[in-house]
Amino acid sequence: MTDPIADLFTKIRNALAASRKEVILMSSRMKLAIVEILKKEGYITDYVTENSSAFEKLRIILKYIEGNKPAIKEVVRVSKPGRRIYQNYKDLKAVKGGLGIAIVSTSQGLMTSREARKKRLGGEVICEIF
Repeated sequence: MTDPIADLFTKIRNALAASRKEVILMSSRMKLAIVEILKKEGYITDYVTENSSAFEKLRIILKYIEGNKPAIKEVVRVSKPGRRIYQNYKDLKAVKGGLGIAIVSTSQGLMTSREARKKRLGGEVICEIF
C-alpha cells in the first residue's frame, strides 16, 4: 500500500456513505494519532485497538448527528507521498472559515492547525476535515 493515510480516509468516507457504524482497519502510530485528533475534535465517537491476531487492528466508531447525518462531511488529503506540502505557522489558515480542522505533522507530533498556530509551529499539512 502506497498511502495508508489516504486509505484510512477512504475507508471512513465509504463507511459514512454506506451509513455504517464502524470501520475496522490495520493500526499504525500515525493512524492512531490522526484518530485521536478526530475523537478530540468530535468527528468520531470513539476508537478501540484490538490485538486479536498477529497484527493490531483499529476499530473506529463513527459519529452521526441527528441520527443519520455524518459528522464528517468532507476529508481532503493535502500532502501526498508524491507531493509533500509544508507550511509555516503563519501560512496555516482556518479551514472553511473555522468550521473544519487541518491536521499538521510538526516536530512536536500531530496536532490541529489551530494548536500549531498557538505554539508557533509549522509542518506538513496531512489533511483538512470538515
